[in-house]
Parts: sequence; structure tokens; C-alpha cells
Amino acid sequence: MNAVEQTASIEAQALASARRTFDIEVAGLTALRERLDGAFAAACRTCLACRGRLIVSGMGKSGHIARKIAATLASTGSPAFFLHPGEASHGDIGMITRGDVLLGLSNSGETPELLALLPPLKRLGIALIALTGNAASTLAQSADVHLDVGVAQEACPHNLAPTASTTAALVMGDALAVALLEARGFSADDFARTHPGGSLGRRLLLHVEDIMRRGDALPRVAVDTPVAEGLLEMTRKGLGMTAVLDQQQRVVGIFTDGDLRRALDRRVDVHSATMRQVMTSGGHSIGARELAAAAAQLMELHRVTALLVTDADRHLIGALNVHDLLRAGVV
Repeated sequence: MNAVEQTASIEAQALASARRTFDIEVAGLTALRERLDGAFAAACRTCLACRGRLIVSGMGKSGHIARKIAATLASTGSPAFFLHPGEASHGDIGMITRGDVLLGLSNSGETPELLALLPPLKRLGIALIALTGNAASTLAQSADVHLDVGVAQEACPHNLAPTASTTAALVMGDALAVALLEARGFSADDFARTHPGGSLGRRLLLHVEDIMRRGDALPRVAVDTPVAEGLLEMTRKGLGMTAVLDQQQRVVGIFTDGDLRRALDRRVDVHSATMRQVMTSGGHSIGARELAAAAAQLMELHRVTALLVTDADRHLIGALNVHDLLRAGVV
């Protein structure tokens, strides 16, 4: 076998292995979906009735999944944190208080570190939701609610490395988090408040008034202003446009670089013509309390790079362009 054939063989084997992994894990999730029953509803009821926090715990690979589930719960309206079961017996069990609920993850259901938590949990009256692959296990039998996350086989060819089983536990955790999110009426605004530092938070929390230009930074001219003066105003303010106002200071139009090109095509004399003759009547505008993300969508929809910000009576109160949105991290 030459080098080219060897490379092709390796690529074919890799793709076949990947597809086999996908098939096994999808089959495991399909079977898990079919097994969903009243136990899942009971787990949701237990979590919704929780007066404290949801504590998620697991060892090894189950511990990694438990950390992710705790993070998802916390970010979607269900206060939660991860408790390392190995550290719990050395003082961290003090993090658990009456009124909490513990979600314990163990594929075998016999993880010693988790089983060691059972007596103190019972003394505190803590409800236990167990996610295991063995309904007959100690952890499952000791739980108030047991969620069966067992799979027929792991994707690992030796059926040893946690693969399909950890995927099943992760999806069950996601399903629980989403069900609780919906039951609590957790909104996009609520989600943004738990993610203020990310791009999603900026898109959902940042309003036009937070980034718009105001006062002397606003380009504005009267309808009878000569076009040449309007061009100077555009240059001074650097927004690539200017608002055109009537005598009551209401927006009646907008003049942009595009309007200038069209005026020049018509051979308009920029020294004698007025803004009324070359402006775009009306123009696209947005309210100050609208989301900055809505401004970005409006610009994209109408293929413009700047917007005027007006009040309900069309008075000019601000302006912004696509560069303002970029600096704010909205786009």
C-alpha cells in the first residue's frame, strides 16, 4: 500500500468510526426518549418545590457532566451549584442546607463517594434525584426520584470509556433544565440578566439610548438649508448622514451619502439647492428604548448604515450608525 492509499484508508476508518459513534449515541438517546415517564415529571416537581438550591454531584466523567448541568440550571433560572462528592465528606457537605435538592449522577449507581452522602442527606431531609444507568443500584433505590439514563452500549469499542452514557446523562440534565425554564416562565430578558458579560447579554440588555449619539454630536439641518451647508454638517459629525428638521424640530427627512450621489447624478447645484430638494422624506428611525439589536436588524433589513432616534412626536433625540453597534459588541 502506497502513501496515498494508506492516507485514504486512515481517513475512511476515521469516518467510519465517527459515524459508528454517532449511531450508537443517537440510538442511546432515542431509547432514553422512549423511556421518559412520570419519573421525569416527578423530578421537575421536586425541583420546582425546592426552597433552596439544586446541588449537582458526580465523580469522574459523571462529575464533568454534573458541572455542566449545574451551570445550565443556574443560567436558566434554577439556582444550582456543583458539589464534588469526594470533597463533601471532608467539610464541603456544609454547603448543603435544609430545603436544597441533590441531583446525583452515577452510571453504576454504586459510586462510593456519592453513597457516602446518603446518611447526612437523610438527616437533613434533602430530596435526592438520582440519574443512573442501573435502577437496581443503591443510589437509585435510595433516591426520592430515579431517572434512568442507562444505554445499551458505550461508543467505545471496548464498551468501557463513558461516552454514550455521559451523553445520555447530559441530555437528561438539559431536558430537566429546559422543562424548569419553561415552568418558571424564564424569558430571554431573564437569560440576559444571567449573562451580562457575554455577547448575548449585550444583545438582549443594551438599548439604543445606551449607545446613541446625543446633543452636539447629532447632525441636523433645517429643510431650507443649502445642500452645501448640509454636507459640511455631515462632515463635522462623521455619521455619513444628517437629519433634516422642520420649524418644530421634528424629523421630516434624512440626507445620506447615497442621497448626495443621486443628487450629483441629477446635476443638482449643491450651492443653490436646499435639503428639501435632495433629502429622503421620512427616513428610517428607531426609539431610544428599543434594543440595540433591533437597530442592527433594522439596518440590515433596509440596507442602511445609520439610523435616527426619535421620540413619539418625531423629535430628534439621537442617532447611531453601524460603527456604534460594532463598538458596543452588538454586531
